[in-house]
Amino acid sequence: MKVVVISGSPRKNANTQILMKYVYDYTKSKNQDTKFINLSEGQIDCYRGPEEEYNDATKNAAQDIMDADVWLIGSPIYNSFFSSALKNLFEYVNYKETEGKVAGMAILAAGNIGFTDVQTLITQLLSYFRVITNPKAVFLTTESIIDNDISDDGKNRLREMVDETLKLAKKLRD
Repeated sequence: MKVVVISGSPRKNANTQILMKYVYDYTKSKNQDTKFINLSEGQIDCYRGPEEEYNDATKNAAQDIMDADVWLIGSPIYNSFFSSALKNLFEYVNYKETEGKVAGMAILAAGNIGFTDVQTLITQLLSYFRVITNPKAVFLTTESIIDNDISDDGKNRLREMVDETLKLAKKLRD
């Protein structure tokens, strides 16, 4: 099974990046064919339309998403919405190549507000791509990250999300 892990924050020192690197390492230990797209690296071009030429990092990221069977998406909450960098990334994805894929998500916020709103928005976006979404998202606050390390409870919940999403994808493939 091909898996792509996406860290949806454009910030260089993003807490979302810490979560999704953990998700990547855990997923890679269970499934070797796992790739990581980190929007904090700033390599994804701003979408300017279908006729434009884009850099290799952008084209490769879009292809990795379309090739993957499972998407594990992490997003911060910015102004009651998921990151615009994450939305920009999905501008490159062809919805005709994504039907039946499975996604899990982790959402990070500064406080305990807006989680279900952002989960709904991401689920709606994934629905456009005909992606089946694990309904059990992980909601974490920045308080769960101390000195660039995730709390034990946060790690447990992230592992559970990965395991359940991979299990769902396997069931759909069989």
